[in-house]
Amino acid sequence: MKRFIALYDRLDSTTSTHEKVEAMVAYFREAPSADAAWALYFLTGQRLKRVVSAAALSGWAVAEARITPWLFDESYGVVGDLAETISLLVGREHTVDRPWPVHVPLSVWVEQHLLPLRQMDVASQREHVVGWWRDLDRRAIFVLCKLLTGALRVGVSRTLVTRALAEVAGVPSAVIAHRLMGDWSPTPEFYKGVVSGDTSTTSASRPYPFFLASGYEGPLSDMQVTLGDVEDWQLEWKYDGIRAQGIKRNGEVFLWSRGEEMIAERFPEIADAFSRMPDGTVLDGEVVIRKDGKVLPFAVLQTRIGRKDVSKRVLAKTPAAFIAYDVLEEAGLDRRDTALAVRRRVLERIVAGFEPRICLSPIIPALTWREASAARSQARTRGVEGLMMKRLDSKYGSGRTKDGGWWKWKVGPYTLDAVLVMAQHGHGKRANLFTDYTFAVWDQGKLVPIAKAYSGLTNVEIEELDKWIRRHTLSRFGPVRAVEPVHVFELGFEGVAPSSRHKSGIAVRFPRILRWRVDKPVHEADTLGRLRRLVDTVRAAGGFDLGDEERHAPSLFDETKADSAAGLSRPGKDALEQTGAFDREDPTRGPDASRGGF
Repeated sequence: MKRFIALYDRLDSTTSTHEKVEAMVAYFREAPSADAAWALYFLTGQRLKRVVSAAALSGWAVAEARITPWLFDESYGVVGDLAETISLLVGREHTVDRPWPVHVPLSVWVEQHLLPLRQMDVASQREHVVGWWRDLDRRAIFVLCKLLTGALRVGVSRTLVTRALAEVAGVPSAVIAHRLMGDWSPTPEFYKGVVSGDTSTTSASRPYPFFLASGYEGPLSDMQVTLGDVEDWQLEWKYDGIRAQGIKRNGEVFLWSRGEEMIAERFPEIADAFSRMPDGTVLDGEVVIRKDGKVLPFAVLQTRIGRKDVSKRVLAKTPAAFIAYDVLEEAGLDRRDTALAVRRRVLERIVAGFEPRICLSPIIPALTWREASAARSQARTRGVEGLMMKRLDSKYGSGRTKDGGWWKWKVGPYTLDAVLVMAQHGHGKRANLFTDYTFAVWDQGKLVPIAKAYSGLTNVEIEELDKWIRRHTLSRFGPVRAVEPVHVFELGFEGVAPSSRHKSGIAVRFPRILRWRVDKPVHEADTLGRLRRLVDTVRAAGGFDLGDEERHAPSLFDETKADSAAGLSRPGKDALEQTGAFDREDPTRGPDASRGGF
């Protein structure tokens, strides 16, 4: 544990990529395999789940520090981090360096002390945790609480961890990245396999690291200079679905999302199609709902995401398809280093005959970049997000690369002008500022909340708005402040759909702030009627035949932090009603989409 705490401190104390990699290399070279496996588990963003609740930890800290709950809440609000708040209140700067507890290996800590807390009653949990607090110094308490709350984030990406392990193992980073894909358990055996110098073995179920495109935002006039001739590029539609890899190896079928979730049971019609593929096939593509030859909006696909038991009625109503746009493995041969133009010919041969469940992503013809731009302008009517642009000589990389081999050229977002009606504190470095905002639009003379957004303003604007919020709060209930409805902001969003989970009846996807409309009076903000008309336009394109299926969706647009954090406490809802200016809102919290089962 002491070695892991030292690693955390080194990673937390630098912004240098080189120093972070160097610190991890030193740790992995020295740590026993059992400890290294758990360190790898935590550094790649996975976490312990359902050990003890944050509320329980807070309560125990209040009692141990002998303070009142309101003082703890105020301290937490200032610090902005639960683990740090607890460590500051109950910890000491230094403690006696004894064999217990800091010299106990990380693996023993996790497996013999932390995980068994799940089976204990609350009183026993408290006895153990508070006992550890009394024996540990402040920094060790901080790391311990991070592990207990599943909030261990230390500013290292999966790519940096992969680089460090590649240096330890003496193999290419792509090999390590592949080994870390899919479900795995933090065992000594797994870790030894990750850092093995043998590059010939692989798991049958393991997907490849996904190759990601960078966003292209340059003007049309610059494309010839920056990208070269359009004939050197393969243009495809950018679909709004679930990025996935379909795998057929050793007679078994696996369907992995980009978030490394196994989704084959949720889309059995796609899994069945892959079962008839040649063995040793891995395809990259997009899972969508496709009916009568038309790809339906993401909101329809969302109704399938929360299902594990898929009825015949659902299969008929929302049939899924896999739009294939790359081949990564053919007959067991890794094709990623082959040029895209060659991979495309292989893909066409493999996919032939598998319609409608596995479809080939069509190539969009264009003789000039202006023609490509004209095709892109049709994206909305086609139900897609824009264009994908891939160099014909590009290899299939890992993650997002800087060589410009793949670009996504999205259409502009939908926009609306909405009124700021509520605010909450941010998190981490923004814990002392109001940075999470709720916006509303007009409906029959009332302002109806429609979206939460937290990004898009400059630091100067955030500070200015924070000062204004503190001076113009109408009601304050817990973390929620209802404010005077006087400021208008232009919001951007990627999609809109009907939602029975919101009083407004509408949910927007990926909302963010585009600009502060200081030039616009409140009465000129947009109306709910405009959003309803936009929903009708999208529905006319073939989407939103949700019916009673929407209740199966985990959250209509749960991909964003804004949507996941949209739930208000009962006092927060009361605050809206007591102002008299707002209608009642019933937003929904999204599910915990984090990975990790330990």
